[in-house]
Amino acid sequence: MTISADHPAQDQAQRLPAEDAVSEAVRKFGITVEDYMLPARHQIQMVDPDGRLKAEGEQGTEPGHEYPLPSDEELLAAYEQLVVGRRVNDQNSALVRQGRMAVYPSSHGQEACQVAAALCLSDGDWLFPTYRDAVAVMARGVDPVETMTIFRGDWHSGYDPARHKVGIQCTPLTTQLLHGVGVAHAAKLRGEDTVVLAMCGDGATSEGDFHEALNFAAVFHLPVVFFVQNNKYAISVPLAHQSVAPSLAHKAVGYGMAGERVDGNDVVALLAVLDRAVKLAREGSGPLLVEAHTYRMQAHTNADDATRYRQDSEVAEWLAKDPISRMKTYLTGRGLLDDDGAARISEKAEAVATQLRDGLGEDVPVDPQELFRHVFSVPTPQLKEQSAMLADELAREASSEETAK
Repeated sequence: MTISADHPAQDQAQRLPAEDAVSEAVRKFGITVEDYMLPARHQIQMVDPDGRLKAEGEQGTEPGHEYPLPSDEELLAAYEQLVVGRRVNDQNSALVRQGRMAVYPSSHGQEACQVAAALCLSDGDWLFPTYRDAVAVMARGVDPVETMTIFRGDWHSGYDPARHKVGIQCTPLTTQLLHGVGVAHAAKLRGEDTVVLAMCGDGATSEGDFHEALNFAAVFHLPVVFFVQNNKYAISVPLAHQSVAPSLAHKAVGYGMAGERVDGNDVVALLAVLDRAVKLAREGSGPLLVEAHTYRMQAHTNADDATRYRQDSEVAEWLAKDPISRMKTYLTGRGLLDDDGAARISEKAEAVATQLRDGLGEDVPVDPQELFRHVFSVPTPQLKEQSAMLADELAREASSEETAK
């Protein structure tokens, strides 16, 4: 990625060096720039695995890394999306076995990260998901069937990115971070009040695109929140074989941005940390990196055998940290969720599952000529010839079938 010397963003960067902007951003916290950039000494956790709100002094917060509780309305909305997301994950795994979907990378166990990523953004903000973030795409307001269209093997994404301000889910690792940075750069040049949240996994932090995206965002002081879901494995490669940094959040300081780490199964802490990160980015503090510690309970995809590289005991350990049961216990204990409310949410989740079964069970009309329509803006002579040959073959086949009748 390069920008010419006469680019207006270059002039702006020269007028306001990134280090001066960061210094201005942290002045109100009364701490040093280094303390602002480095993550808190302990990960932020507000609700423990048993569903109890931790004392403020035990949440991992410290000066410059302080987080108020999200509102009750936000927490209830998050719980509803958690339940829907879990039901969608399990339904999609069944649809793969039934042959209605080609592949599905489940986020079972990571739903708290998915939901918080979507809910922390305003309508005008952009979300750039990975291939595993279908629940986040849905929580952003995209129709469930449209969200899953790409996983049935269709040639297009299924939804309009511009309408929903959600990037296309794609398999190439880490490319979405560069796309997100590009959108943030364009929005800044246009003077728009836009924040981009770009999601990735721990494996993506080993890619060159990760470095390019973070470095570009920091140099040009862009409103991007990089959200790393550290689920311990890049397919089958454990984190210890990727990085020996104290945490992935510590990588932020090397780019001149703030980093934070948070319990990725604690949706209360996730909302608090991401809400603040988005707010700081919108106020002009520049990019931020948030690392969430979570776990992929199921295999990488339906084509993966997770038993080859991890133990059942490890999975059982994380089962006890399940984000949904934790949140349900917390909300019930506070009197915010009763049996009727839980039943209503379960009914909604089941309705979404039914919508997916019905929608993905419908046959999709196939037009073989689409093979040639979107290769070049002006078809080459060879493509025209091949298209004509296919059209002739299809016509003869249809004629033979009609004669046989």
